[in-house]
Amino acid sequence: MSDMKNYHNISEAIKKRIEEFEAQAKVDEVGIVLESGDGIARIRGLSSAQVGGMIEFPNNIYGLVSNLERDEITAMILAGHVSVREGDWAKNLHRLMEVPVGDPLLGRVVNGLGQPLDGKGPIKTERTRPVEAPAPAVVDRQPVKEPLQTGYKIVDALIPIGRGQRELIIGDRSTGKSTIAIDTIINQKGQNVICIYVAIGQKTSTVVETVGTLLKHGAMDYTIIVDAPASDPAALQYLAPFSGTAMGEEFMHQGKDVLIVYDDLSKHATSYRMISLLLRRPPGREAYPGDVFYLHSRLLERSAKLSQAKGGGSLTALPIIETQLGDVSAYIPTNVISITDGQIFLSNEYYNQGIRPAIDVGISVSRVGGKAQIKAMRKVSGSLKLELARYREKQSFEMFSSELEKETQDLLAKGALLVEALKQNKHDPLPVEEQIAFLYGLSNNYFNNWPKDKVKEFKVRFFDYIRSRGAQALESIRTTSDITPETETGLKELVQSFLKTIK
Repeated sequence: MSDMKNYHNISEAIKKRIEEFEAQAKVDEVGIVLESGDGIARIRGLSSAQVGGMIEFPNNIYGLVSNLERDEITAMILAGHVSVREGDWAKNLHRLMEVPVGDPLLGRVVNGLGQPLDGKGPIKTERTRPVEAPAPAVVDRQPVKEPLQTGYKIVDALIPIGRGQRELIIGDRSTGKSTIAIDTIINQKGQNVICIYVAIGQKTSTVVETVGTLLKHGAMDYTIIVDAPASDPAALQYLAPFSGTAMGEEFMHQGKDVLIVYDDLSKHATSYRMISLLLRRPPGREAYPGDVFYLHSRLLERSAKLSQAKGGGSLTALPIIETQLGDVSAYIPTNVISITDGQIFLSNEYYNQGIRPAIDVGISVSRVGGKAQIKAMRKVSGSLKLELARYREKQSFEMFSSELEKETQDLLAKGALLVEALKQNKHDPLPVEEQIAFLYGLSNNYFNNWPKDKVKEFKVRFFDYIRSRGAQALESIRTTSDITPETETGLKELVQSFLKTIK
């Protein structure tokens, strides 16, 4: 009797499951690869594909739809392009290209697809963002007014950068462009700024060295490295800055401040030119496609300071452009100069003279200006740019200094002192309050009698002195962002007492 009851229960359960069963047919749109070569695949049979959509090939290889034609599409193969052959299947994934985002990416080195390259295991995040996204609307932005300190006296005083700005770093090869960007990342320690460094077309050894530098200074804890080395296909080099921007936007929309470095957009433009020629798009000036301006504008316009209604987060961009023999009138440099909010120009001539950083203040500019400086910095840096400009104008007369009138001799002497005083070693960024203390002494002519060959030594001694004796004045500048009358009295006493120690 018990067996019959069990049988009946099982029978009823099976019957119920059969009644509840609903057949669900899954339909995939699959095409066939007509031709594959040089990282480009021509595919037939994907009639609903869209530009920017993802395509899957055998062996977990992915592509990005680039061209739509009447009977076929063309896709960039993002990795493993030699494995995709004529006759292979290609599946439309019906979604736009996206990358993983979120806190688990901090401290990691990833490729343009967000896949780890550092051997630390998978990245455990379920959040993704599309690599292409519209820039924030004008009404969703607010003016740039908060400073992003680089740690360099010459930049923070004379070419200030604000949170949400796009400041171009431009110059010839090996003039210190990447160093400024990396030191800016190092200087964000303790500033609540998340950093993203996008390395495009660099040697792997260079990226390894950069990661080592950031680890040494404790900067990897708040940094993501997106690496698209020279050995990667052009498609991954093209994708990397967009992927890095998507990662930064995730934090920006959470109300956080983000700094992103594109190193460099010259190589990015070259990779896009290569792809465009393979896609048989008409070449234009310097063989670049006609939409290369749009390529960089739609990337850089995503950097912004969001309004308070949108959370108040910011994405600050430091794009890097390499020039040839200082020619800023070439196609890509002029394009990016016109898109950005200013440029820091590094001079090959200054670099060869031993001036570090080799910044030419005369043609460097920040269109945000003093709005991106704290009050204390504005007070001590006001006259420095003018004095440097006047010095550069008269510098050619320096060899005849003994025959010049005293006013010109004083101008040349003060200019030479300024150049020496504003020099700074790499990977040694200074807190803004220490910069202000030093610039206070410099702008108020307390250091005018320093011999030129002693400036480097005296600078080191000065910073050691104020760190040990001037904690109160430095703390006041740090907390108030201003030089109050009491703070100015303290700074004056500090500077005067220091000068007595070096006599």
